[in-house]
Amino acid sequence: MSMRFCSGWVVVSGILVMVSQADGETTLQEWLARPVIGTQLPMDEVQKFTEEHIPRMPELSSVRAWERHKRRIRKQMFKRVIFRGEAAKWRRSKTRVVWTDVIDEDPTYSMKKLRYEVVPGLWAPAILYLPKSDTGQVPGVLNVNGHDKEGKAVDYKQLRCINQVKRGMVALNVEWVGMGQLASANYLHYRSNQLDLCGTSGLSVFYLAMERGLDILEDCDKVDRKRIAVTGLSGGGWQTIMISSLDKRVRLSDPVAGYSSFRTRARFLTDLGDSEQTPVDMATVADYTHLTALRAPRPTLLTFNDSDDCCFASDHALPPLLEAAKPVFQLYGQPKSLRFHRNTDPGTHNFEKDNRLALYRMFGDFFYEKGSFNAEEIAKRSDLKTKDELYVPLPDDNADFNTLAFRLMESLPRDNKLPRGRFSALRWQSRARRQLQQRVRIPELTVVSELVHQESKNGIEASFWKLKMGGHWTVPAVELAQKENTGTVILVGDGGKKTLVGKARSFLASGFRVLAVDPFYFGESSIAQKDFLFALLLSSVGERPLGIQAGQLIGISSWIKKNHEGTPVTIATQGSRSSLFALIAAGLGGQSIDGLVLHGSMGSLKEIIENNGSVDKTPELFCFGLLEKFDIEQLVALAAPRSIEFIQPTARLVEELRSIEKWYSYFGAEFSLKD
Repeated sequence: MSMRFCSGWVVVSGILVMVSQADGETTLQEWLARPVIGTQLPMDEVQKFTEEHIPRMPELSSVRAWERHKRRIRKQMFKRVIFRGEAAKWRRSKTRVVWTDVIDEDPTYSMKKLRYEVVPGLWAPAILYLPKSDTGQVPGVLNVNGHDKEGKAVDYKQLRCINQVKRGMVALNVEWVGMGQLASANYLHYRSNQLDLCGTSGLSVFYLAMERGLDILEDCDKVDRKRIAVTGLSGGGWQTIMISSLDKRVRLSDPVAGYSSFRTRARFLTDLGDSEQTPVDMATVADYTHLTALRAPRPTLLTFNDSDDCCFASDHALPPLLEAAKPVFQLYGQPKSLRFHRNTDPGTHNFEKDNRLALYRMFGDFFYEKGSFNAEEIAKRSDLKTKDELYVPLPDDNADFNTLAFRLMESLPRDNKLPRGRFSALRWQSRARRQLQQRVRIPELTVVSELVHQESKNGIEASFWKLKMGGHWTVPAVELAQKENTGTVILVGDGGKKTLVGKARSFLASGFRVLAVDPFYFGESSIAQKDFLFALLLSSVGERPLGIQAGQLIGISSWIKKNHEGTPVTIATQGSRSSLFALIAAGLGGQSIDGLVLHGSMGSLKEIIENNGSVDKTPELFCFGLLEKFDIEQLVALAAPRSIEFIQPTARLVEELRSIEKWYSYFGAEFSLKD
């Protein structure tokens, strides 16, 4: 069995095949481009699958039973979702707060500028509004913001903070990662998944930014620790429910137009949120309905907008949250602590005056003696400061998602150096397969095939298949066969099967049966709307898109083996993404895959971070913890002794695999590298 690098030609089972020649045959182009499953089925399947895997609220019997359930959710959210990998150390790290300038122009309050360390090396700016009156300890409010480029300087947020401080409250106005002063490309939320690839939760950065903010409020002498609140709009509403449900210090919470149940999101596509809002494995622990219920019996105001032009419109977002939380508040005998406000003026995506007044009324009802609190708007637009006036100096080398990921990947993969000798190699493979399966979570997918159509031309019979897999997924496949076939090549490419005409023609000319397929998320199996957000949702319910893709290839290869017993099965790819899940399939696919032909393979998973990739472009590549234990070298080693041929390998790939020839010799197989 040989394994070699070539340029333009590939040897498959001893036959020389040219794979780079362009194919002008119209028939092949038409066959490979012809729809098999249509555009709606992939969306229907991913919606149904995710809905079925989202946890529901438990049956409620007593406060004691709910408290046990609540403790379990909190514990698992911290351990299995938020503080994974290096994030656990980040949380324990002693981070710093640096106070800078003071704005002292108003007779009733001052504004202190500060920056605080979210994780070691990553600083966020903030403004602390402090009342000058000496009335003892007062309520403190953490004011978070959403997806607004103005960040902490946006007018409706400043007005909220000024209204709070003019009433004698302490208000902390924090910048959100990716907004305001932290609006550079490397704080793009979709790049937080670079940390996920390294086995450290990207969500942790967002959570720690809030947790450190609460620490600052709690350390302020003026703040009454029993009267701490959090509020924010949109992404700030998401931040509000996330920190308010899990941090016991938050007494009062007002998330504004910021979240809905995962089940709601699967159907109302406007609600599908960024990486931090759909974090890996969260939906294996809790839905946002659970987080809302975790607020009981603490005062909670759910604010939604009737005509929201962004997301989380009240008609669909609010009812499931109330349905989940009301019984829990009633268990505690505090039904009036759960309130909601539906905004109609202006009714769009906002935290304007009507929504702010609803918040002030909550402050009056729960933080002050009855009748002692003025719930009217008392700030004026003339009180607002410019973005420049609110600017807080940050370090020139302030860390971001990309630099944090670079720091993490330096020592990766961890503890997975290839051993020497056949016995040690076999033992390593056995252990590595378990480790890889834990990360990619390949499902067992048995194929039930449905022949849609057949036709013949020029001695080639084309069969169009719906390959139904595991009762959840349908993969479109076009089988091209001649009278005599020496083996089967499964073709898959980053651009979909319609882009593989040249490869199909070359393999057919060399006597192979060709099966061109579009696994999950590729080609005809792509999701018509919000595609990568559904990939995030799949990861949140505990699946891995990369594992589904690899599992589909394994299932298809097993189906071919069963139908064409005795003939070899090779997977041929075009592109870095398909090459990765094909390589994983070979490592975990048992005896169903005999060889690989990979065109465009990465040399290292670290290239994803080096190229500053983002999950919205290539969602399956950010498989949680994959780089923690595996790089391309380990994946190739796991596939041994199968034949693997790399077409036009990069210099990086050649360098990374320089020791694999020796590894293959342990299995009595050959491996050669040729630039």
